[in-house]
Amino acid sequence: MIHLLRGELLKTVTTRTLPGFALGGVAFAVLNVLAVAVWSGTLDEVAEKQEALSALPVLLLLWGLVGTAGEYRHRTAAPAALVGRRDRGIVLAVRIAAYALTGLLLGTLTVAVSVGLALPLLSDQPGPDLAAGDVGAVVSGNLVAFVLSAILGAALGALLRNPVLGVVVLLIVNFAVVPLVSGFWESGVNFTPFGAAGILSRMTHHTTLSVVSAGWVLAAWTAAVTLVAVVVERRRDLA
Repeated sequence: MIHLLRGELLKTVTTRTLPGFALGGVAFAVLNVLAVAVWSGTLDEVAEKQEALSALPVLLLLWGLVGTAGEYRHRTAAPAALVGRRDRGIVLAVRIAAYALTGLLLGTLTVAVSVGLALPLLSDQPGPDLAAGDVGAVVSGNLVAFVLSAILGAALGALLRNPVLGVVVLLIVNFAVVPLVSGFWESGVNFTPFGAAGILSRMTHHTTLSVVSAGWVLAAWTAAVTLVAVVVERRRDLA
């Protein structure tokens, strides 16, 4: 099993999309810090200052989806199962675990940039300063959101098997369906993966759903989709 995980990790860290998503995550973190801590005006609440430290964990959802779906597009999923001599569901579970570990590394990089840049800029803002506990809460929430988003994306990629279709579907859901739902049921958006990830990463605050509850919502979505992906993987052809 360790050899299988090493192989899957090697694929995730050597893919050409990894540097692009890493740069994208860092670029968004820098842009978010500047937008919230500098361009948005006065920040006098802890929640507003925490938003400046947040990253974009949903980006990892796209990364996991594109990477895993690409395994089927480039026909590397079947050889991995044959060489590993494992149940195809187990191979997929290990692949998803590899994306979770790599997602943690990407999240750590992004959050480190965000926190390192934001804290000096926030020092000139009025109101209470961010305590170590406030910063730690944002960091831990973002890292959890990054890992869960990477797992969810990888599971969705295994279900859809088409990276282009997956990206299109996610973009439509995020930019069309979610705003539509928000129009008539604002609190309902919090129970979607996108809404829960936003609360967990502190990009969204002053909501009816607590940060802990948002974590459970995102974890429930992730577990459900992953379970479905593993079950479906066992029942269909890899080719």
